[in-house]
Amino acid sequence: MIRFLIVVALLLLLGVGAYFYLNRTDVSDGTAPQVVGAPPSADVLARGEYLAKAADCTACHTLPGSAKAFAGGVPFKLPFGTIYSSNITADEATGIGSWSDDDFVRAVREGVRKDGKHLYPAFPYTSYTQLSRSDVLAIKAYLFSLPKAPQANKANDLSFPYNQRWAMGFWNAAFFKSQRFTPDPSQSPQWNSGKYLTIALGHCAECHTPRNLGFGLEHGNELAGEELQGWRAYNITSDPTHGIGAWSDSDIASYLTTGHADGRGSASGPMAEAVENSLRFLNSADAAALVTYLRTVPAHEGKDPITIDTEAAPVMASNQAAQGGDSANADNVGLHLFEGACASCHQWNGKGQQTPYASLLGTRGVNDVRGTNVTQILLHGSSLHAEGPNIFMPGFGDAYSNTEIAALTNYVIGHFGNKQGAVTPDDVAQRRKQL
Repeated sequence: MIRFLIVVALLLLLGVGAYFYLNRTDVSDGTAPQVVGAPPSADVLARGEYLAKAADCTACHTLPGSAKAFAGGVPFKLPFGTIYSSNITADEATGIGSWSDDDFVRAVREGVRKDGKHLYPAFPYTSYTQLSRSDVLAIKAYLFSLPKAPQANKANDLSFPYNQRWAMGFWNAAFFKSQRFTPDPSQSPQWNSGKYLTIALGHCAECHTPRNLGFGLEHGNELAGEELQGWRAYNITSDPTHGIGAWSDSDIASYLTTGHADGRGSASGPMAEAVENSLRFLNSADAAALVTYLRTVPAHEGKDPITIDTEAAPVMASNQAAQGGDSANADNVGLHLFEGACASCHQWNGKGQQTPYASLLGTRGVNDVRGTNVTQILLHGSSLHAEGPNIFMPGFGDAYSNTEIAALTNYVIGHFGNKQGAVTPDDVAQRRKQL
C-alpha cells in the first residue's frame, strides 16, 4: 500500500510539474532558415499567407465547401473518439480575436490555449514547436487580416479518460519536447530549408511517422509510414524498395506539387488535401528544398512494407481494351465489377484513359495487400484540384456491398499488383465508419 501511494504521489508531482512547465509563456525565437518563397523581407501579410499555406492550416480548420474559411469544425476520427478543429478567425467571441501575440505563439508551439488548457495533439504543436516566433506571428497577422467568421466551436466527443484535458500534462511530459529549429551548419542552406519545411512547417511526420501505444511519434522510424483516419500515409524515407529512394527528384517534386508522378501514383484522401491546400503553392525552390531533405531521411522498411511490381504479369498480358493474364483463381465477382465500373477510365493495362492521374500500374495502393487506400477510394471516391482540370472519381460505397467492395479491391490488387489481396468484408465495414 505504501509503495502504491509513493507511485501515485510521484505521478502527481510529475503531472503538476509538467503542467506548470508546459503552461509557461515562451517568447523566445528560433533560428529558422529562409523559406525561399517567403523571405523575411516580404510584406508580413504576404509572408504569413505563404507560411499558412505551407503549414496546411486550411485542411484542418476549414470544412470542405464552407464559405467560412478557418472557422473550424473539421472532424478528426481517432481510436478514442472524435476531435473537432477550432475557429481560428479573428472573431472575438468564437475565434481567437482576443488572443495576444504571446497567447498565439504559446498555443502553436506549446499546445496551450489562452485559458491555460491543453490542446490535443491532433493539432500538430509537436511539430510546430520548432517554428520561429516571427513565422508564427506572420501567420497570425495573415489570419487576423481575413474576415471574421462567427461560428461556435463544436464540442469534442471523446471517451474517458481522453476527454480530460488536464491529463495532457502527463502525455506532454512523456512525448513532447518544446524546442526550436536549429540549422545544421554541416548541411547546405537548401537542406536546412527543406528540413524546416518537412519537419516543422509542413509537419509531414504527423501523418507519415508511426505512433506508439501512447499515440506519440516513433522518431526512430521517422517518416516510415502510418495509418490514420482509415488512410495509409506511405513510407517516404530514402528506402529504395519500400520508400521513395528509387524515385527521381522530378518524381518527388511532381507528386508533391501536382499530386501525380508518372509510374508512381496519384494522391488521394488526406494527401490529396495536402497537395490541394498546401503543397501546390510552394514555389520551385522550396519544392526542391523538400526533395533535397527527403533524399537524406534514413531508410526504414516500416510496418507492413509494400513491395511494388512495376511489371505485374496480368497487366503485361492485357491491353487497354482487353483483360488477359489473370490467374485461374481470380475473383470473378471482382473482375466483373471492374469491367463494368472501372475499366473504361483505368483501362486493363492500368495506364488511364482520360488522364494519367487514373493510371494504376506501379502505384503503392494496388500493391498493398491490405488494400487500405484502394478500399477508401472505392467507398468514398477521390478528388483533387492541382493543375489543370479537377480530378474526380466517384465513390461506390452506396452502390456496392461490403462483400463486393472487398472482391473488387482484391481483384485490383491481383491484376495490377500481381498479389493476393487480403481485404475482407469486415475490413470494408470498418473503413466505412472512418469517414
